[in-house]
Amino acid sequence: MTYDIETVIVGAGVIGLAIARALAQAGKQVVIVERNVAPGMETSSRNSEVIHAGLYYTPGSNRARLCVAGRKALYEYCAARQIAAVPVGKLVVATRAAEEATLDGIAERAAQNGVTSLRRLDAAEARVLEPALACTAALLSPETGILDSHAFMRALHAEAEEAGALLACRTEITAIIYENPGFTVVAADGTRLRCEAVVNAAGLGAIALARRTQGLAAAHIPPAYFAKGSYFALPGASPFRRLIYPVPIPGGAGIHLTLDLAGGARFGPDVEAVDEPDYLVDPARAFAFYAAIRRYWPGLPNGALQPAYAGVRPKIVPAAQAQDFVIQGPAEHFVDGLVNLFGIESPGLTSSLAIADEVRALMHAQVA
Repeated sequence: MTYDIETVIVGAGVIGLAIARALAQAGKQVVIVERNVAPGMETSSRNSEVIHAGLYYTPGSNRARLCVAGRKALYEYCAARQIAAVPVGKLVVATRAAEEATLDGIAERAAQNGVTSLRRLDAAEARVLEPALACTAALLSPETGILDSHAFMRALHAEAEEAGALLACRTEITAIIYENPGFTVVAADGTRLRCEAVVNAAGLGAIALARRTQGLAAAHIPPAYFAKGSYFALPGASPFRRLIYPVPIPGGAGIHLTLDLAGGARFGPDVEAVDEPDYLVDPARAFAFYAAIRRYWPGLPNGALQPAYAGVRPKIVPAAQAQDFVIQGPAEHFVDGLVNLFGIESPGLTSSLAIADEVRALMHAQVA
């Protein structure tokens, strides 16, 4: 069957849902298609649920500016809807003197990104806040928090539907055909959606979908890489009240301690290059976790870590390399009405509302 619709969004993760809400509230007729049985089942629900302040990212990059804007919008959004979003704060810690220069670099970069709330602490000051912590110095980020990401996504979905958006799950898109003007979006069951605009927010599948987009030149499609991150949980109460992050490592923020809203502690993610997404946690990876964690928490008991879950980040560079968000419109790829989102990894959850605003403005500019 063939249906006519104004805008099709492929992917109902947090980014797709936020974009659907923004476009529907702006008066667009929107259909969201999702290959899984429910929204948010991939990267959006397999992460640390951290609200990032914007410390690490290259000044002027999409990640930096969208994280800072998104963090402010996210706290306001959740407060207005009584969704749990708690600024518990985090400590970025140096565990030897040689790492303290890295803290200085983080503080300088954060200030350039507009994050001015950081405090530098010496070891004694850090231990006053967290007595179990071992470090030589630390940065306190009071604007970092934790979020009920599932309640957030439910709210986005509900508000998108209230504004008229429709969601079709269990719908795999096999082709997008550019017809200049407009598109035909083809589903695996033969359903065809004729539309004026398409947003590729397919996350882990975004690059594969771009390759199935007829009329999009291959030169505008980046390579696909996947970075798996495993998490281990700590039974019982957390020994810390704040998030604890070591200085960053290539490709990620290091094996850090985060808290859930019930006060439990989990550690991760590590960084593992994989050919395809998979979510099995190998218990043997815990050995490396013990060594990394004991640098800032020497009191971690033997045998305490339990496999929890794994997530996979969509990368456009090899797993250990840093990347920027890519929000690609007609000015880049010359296909009117198409927006591709590539490499939306952390801090994508924090940035989601700001990314949605950016896509809405981009699509408005196309129409204008």
